[in-house]
Amino acid sequence: MRVLKFGGKSLDNGVGLHKVLGIILDNYNQGKQPTIIVSARGDATDRLLHLVDLAVSDRAYEDELDSFITHQQAESTVDLCAEFDRIEDLLRGIRLLHECSSKTKDEIVSFGEIISSKFITHELIQKGYPAIAVDAGDLIITNSNYGNADVDIKASELQTISFFESLSVHLIPIITGFIARSHAGNRTTLGRNGSNYTAALVANFLNASILENYTHVDGIYTANPSVVKDAKKIEELSYSDAAELSQFGADILHIKTIEPLQRKDIPLRVLNTFVCATTNTGTLISSRPQDRSVRALASLSHKALIHFEGKNMLGRAGIDARIFGAFGKRKISASLVSQGSSERGIAIVVNESDADNAVKSLAEEFLEDIRQGLISVIYAEKGLSVLAIVGLNLAEFDRPYKALVTNQIIPILLNNAIPGNTLCLLVRSEEISKAMNVIHGEIFDRTKAVHLAVIGHGAVGKEFIDQVLAQRSLIRKRKNIDLKIFAVANSQKLLLSEDGIGYDWSTQKERMPPTSDIAGSIIDFGKKHYLENMIVIDNTASPEIAIQYETFASNGFDIVSSNKRANTLPWIEYQALRTVLKNKRKTYRYETNVGAGLPLIDNLKLLHLAGERITRIYGLFSGSLSFIFNSLSENKNLSVREALQESIHRGYTEPDPREDLSGNDVARKVLILVRELDVPCELCDVDVENLVPKALRSLTAIEFQERFAEFEQFIEAFRNSCSDEEVMRYVGEVVWDDNTQQALLKAGLRKIPRDSPLGMVRGADSCFEIYTESYGSSPIVIQGAGAGAKVTARGVFGDVLRLAERYQ
Repeated sequence: MRVLKFGGKSLDNGVGLHKVLGIILDNYNQGKQPTIIVSARGDATDRLLHLVDLAVSDRAYEDELDSFITHQQAESTVDLCAEFDRIEDLLRGIRLLHECSSKTKDEIVSFGEIISSKFITHELIQKGYPAIAVDAGDLIITNSNYGNADVDIKASELQTISFFESLSVHLIPIITGFIARSHAGNRTTLGRNGSNYTAALVANFLNASILENYTHVDGIYTANPSVVKDAKKIEELSYSDAAELSQFGADILHIKTIEPLQRKDIPLRVLNTFVCATTNTGTLISSRPQDRSVRALASLSHKALIHFEGKNMLGRAGIDARIFGAFGKRKISASLVSQGSSERGIAIVVNESDADNAVKSLAEEFLEDIRQGLISVIYAEKGLSVLAIVGLNLAEFDRPYKALVTNQIIPILLNNAIPGNTLCLLVRSEEISKAMNVIHGEIFDRTKAVHLAVIGHGAVGKEFIDQVLAQRSLIRKRKNIDLKIFAVANSQKLLLSEDGIGYDWSTQKERMPPTSDIAGSIIDFGKKHYLENMIVIDNTASPEIAIQYETFASNGFDIVSSNKRANTLPWIEYQALRTVLKNKRKTYRYETNVGAGLPLIDNLKLLHLAGERITRIYGLFSGSLSFIFNSLSENKNLSVREALQESIHRGYTEPDPREDLSGNDVARKVLILVRELDVPCELCDVDVENLVPKALRSLTAIEFQERFAEFEQFIEAFRNSCSDEEVMRYVGEVVWDDNTQQALLKAGLRKIPRDSPLGMVRGADSCFEIYTESYGSSPIVIQGAGAGAKVTARGVFGDVLRLAERYQ
């Protein structure tokens, strides 16, 4: 004989109902003597509870009741008038009294299962099969703890065996789950999801060969698949692991289900009602699973942490006994407990609904201690959840813990359960879903997801997106890292995609409506979808985006930027950003701020951190200016206008070249470098030479072109003043003055020896000479491409990859 249990979603109208009837009849026709346990159909229990709430508050419930009746009787001719009349009578009484006792509530919700049992029985009889509706109250006997009654196992076993001995073996019993009766004959219930417990008890009492639990999912997963998309089905589980999962809220299992089955070694298979029987293997729970190293996650919400602290608690016997004695008097159950080594305080996890009562009970118990000042703190911290990691011990928790911290989730409490194969974390409820995703990714061998939000898709931004999309598969294969661009934005529109954009992102983005709050929308999307390992990439020149960096960091984002604005803010704001990054444990990478794709900033940081005293930095900071003056120095016949036009054509220079010729970009880069040496300078401290004559600076772009000869005359005069051994270069410079103990910062047009490192640079290359105390007069030279969208994008990509590898 086998016991088949069907959940509410399986029994609802439509496909599920026909599947259930088919499964029952297949078992019956194969001679497997099925005994059926049924839950309430669909959301019947919730709807009945809602009707109770309406009646208690004297609100109209008639329409809701009619809707409930229509749904429960749809697609059948079953006579349920008696049940519906009794429900209406009870609701009428509740409305008159304006209250509903636990006893009355148990009677009302019991009708969900009673209706389900009669419905299925009627449908089987209509198909010509012998079936009988059985009220579990005739089998299961409990105490009078309404709402969550305790079963009298011995009495229930005798009652069940006696009933089945009188039952014809040809009948198909359709037994209500969840409900029972007290010794006095009153209706009781076994708690939510108690139908599984009913099924386990019946299987135990009747020595069934197996219990098959039919649900709407394929089995038990490594985590709730509605929260963790990468959750995998577990093929087999031991009784002990299944009990742990049920203890910590796995929806498929009732907390008391496993013990009756384990006592008689009855296997439990969790199956999907809606999947073809030939491929429906589900999850098998037994005493001998093939894989004994199963790991899984489960969670319990609506928890609170009771904080209890005092003075001179060290050595005072009986404190813990008094605490738990006070809880016991009020029937408050504690789950996790954490006590300080100094015995100055204790923290206890309870159900949130018991939190206020727990605080009150402690305040009463320790009233005299509080008056004497021995107890200083008793309060409840609410809005918490417990996350249980089954199959993981503390020695293996280093990587998951690091990943949690990286994603700004700091457990409030950590408990290593006995016998040590389950870890429990207490986190804030708003963090539980993300925490599950982060930990699941660490304890299972899955590709590390790194979620990218790209702001700005001009030349550099578009090139960066193309590079990521082109390399995504290779990086996933080689590094086990999956770079998902989940957001692409400019100043007006935003494209969001949880699974990552594809090559058609530009077309899709154009269809999006305008978005006023880009940063807020990106942050909200990340929270809504529990995205882990998030990086915002700023490929704009926008000061408005730069000032959002603190907001992004505060909401769990690391930052990669080719935008120099944040690093040239006033020193106080610059430091404020660093403080937020430090406090939030987030990283800000900006290698492309100076030198495009050259490894300049990282190397300068390492030298400074290693204690190397930097005495001078001298270099070509602007790839566009480097191209212009290199071209003019190499070709005496090339005009200034021609050099500028070629630079604009190649995308090195802004359409209005005065942006580059002003020297402000070089000044910003000089400031960025000197700040890497912890020198608190401002942009105004840079002595910058603007190559555009004052008379031409305020003109429109067209007017500037009309008077271009005035600018050209100045540059030509400078070129003509250079000897054959000299070339023109626009140079940025940082020099440490030992006398004043200050950094001298300069940017301007200089004559450079042709055979020097800066003099030999060609094209749009940048070149930097770094002089240090140890290296003396021999500089460290870093040279390479200093401009261009592809080079800059590659540098940004490199920063992203360095961050991504830190998540491993």
